[in-house]
Amino acid sequence: MPLRIGLFGGTFDPPHLAHLVVATHVRHALALDEVVLMVANDPYQKTRGDTGPARNVTPADVRLDLVKAAVDGVDGLRAGDDEIRRGGVTYTIDTVEKWRLEMGDAEIFLVIGEDAARSFNTWHRYEELARISNLVVVNRSAPSVDKVVPAGATRCEHVTIPSMDISSSDIRRRVREGQSIDFLVRRPVRNVIETQHLYMDHQ
Repeated sequence: MPLRIGLFGGTFDPPHLAHLVVATHVRHALALDEVVLMVANDPYQKTRGDTGPARNVTPADVRLDLVKAAVDGVDGLRAGDDEIRRGGVTYTIDTVEKWRLEMGDAEIFLVIGEDAARSFNTWHRYEELARISNLVVVNRSAPSVDKVVPAGATRCEHVTIPSMDISSSDIRRRVREGQSIDFLVRRPVRNVIETQHLYMDHQ
């Protein structure tokens, strides 16, 4: 049987428990062999301000360390550094093409959230990406709510996960204001944040 691999890309600044819930629920729902949390090198829509105010992003190698800490010991999840090693602006289409070429018969599933699915037509070469991808949209709403289908999608699965009101921006704010982030991130992630003094003046 060919491998079934999920690619779950993101800034992960920092990775939190909701990211892990997404990855594990998708893995089990679609019987994937593994889900790779792919760390974006330069998430241009955030650094350029395409999807909100432009902001500084923690260096990619540090975010990779955070993701490695987040998935440590979690069966079927691992951190991906392909986009960091490639360098430059991160385009998902380049990552998917590379994995399809290198993995041969493996089935590649691209995991995105509802917000990303709604704005999919703003992604670089989105029509081509939709054509070559098995898209997986993670739905945090009730199953009865209309499901979002990304523009141009020909193959699209939906996975509903428990609603969790956790965000990386809130965690950065909590760290900056000296509040607890216990049970929002795994302890190894918190340890990296504390030892490297991350987010102390971060927006």
